[in-house]
Amino acid sequence: MLLLVACGRQTASHDSATTVENETTMPAISLLHDEQRKKVEVRVDGALFTAYLYGESLKKPILYPLKSSSGMEVTRGFPLAPRAGERVDHPHQAGLWFNFGDVNGLDFWNNSDSVKGERLQHMGLIRHREIVSLAGGSGAELQVRMDWLTPRHEPLLAETARFVFTATEDARIIDRISTLTALEEQVFFRDNKEGMLGIRVAREMAQPDTEAVLLTDASGRPAKLRQVNNNGVTGKYRGSSGLEGDAVWGTRNQWVRLDGILEGKEVTIAIIDHVANPGHPAHWHARGYGLFAANNFARKAMGGGEEEQNFTLEPGASATFRYRIIIQEGGQLTDSVLNSYATAFAQQYQ
Repeated sequence: MLLLVACGRQTASHDSATTVENETTMPAISLLHDEQRKKVEVRVDGALFTAYLYGESLKKPILYPLKSSSGMEVTRGFPLAPRAGERVDHPHQAGLWFNFGDVNGLDFWNNSDSVKGERLQHMGLIRHREIVSLAGGSGAELQVRMDWLTPRHEPLLAETARFVFTATEDARIIDRISTLTALEEQVFFRDNKEGMLGIRVAREMAQPDTEAVLLTDASGRPAKLRQVNNNGVTGKYRGSSGLEGDAVWGTRNQWVRLDGILEGKEVTIAIIDHVANPGHPAHWHARGYGLFAANNFARKAMGGGEEEQNFTLEPGASATFRYRIIIQEGGQLTDSVLNSYATAFAQQYQ
């Protein structure tokens, strides 16, 4: 069954300092729900921007692919749709996702079809439960419910996730607001480097390799030999603290951006950590190989501190995590513009 939502309830407009363009000039966004293929496509003036995928072959729902305003893919294709010249590693890192590496001792982060045998006993998974609402327009919104499950498929957490999609002529923006509610037992997030809001970016947006790695060949299959091949690899991180490159990893920032060149065009991917998030400002899992993640519970694992940054939800208690993802094409997002985005984001979602 296909359900197209091209109009309906509008979300609040963003601050003019952050979107530059007036709401009346913003492109129309439609949501197309394909129940058989278990996905909701997000289209901007008819062109695919991203899709919410919730098939059972995935260990958590994801947004994939993510595209820029002209349609360039800024996310890695492997393992879902491998392209030539990509790194072959971390098959759990696909698209855009939200989970954590140690929840009541279970690893929700590293789970994938490549996990076998005894390791499965330690892996949590997240299952889509239902679509609550879809609304298109200049600001489109998708709201869903998910369950965080133990290896025995027992619900540990209930998640309500709200995705708000907006677009301008040269930018694509996603706000993800996730509320986690503990169910029958206390839920304990132990300080861990594997978390929380993550993107695996296209090879061109990664930072250049210094060691030989395994890449896909022209057919998208893993090559036989490791190599150093940085052709077209142009990425560079910068955090709100002013640190750049590899120095960003593990540091605390309100936002981090990743600048690169795709098909000869300047592209920036930025993630903003909302000021009201537990553990704000996040530590940043900004890996040169292309993992770009905000982690709110990693003071010891990533920051080098002695005290763990743990977080507990008692049965029935909830916590909300809010992130803004910006894909800008044609010109960098400056520090001042990203600071304006962060201010507007804080004001929009209290």
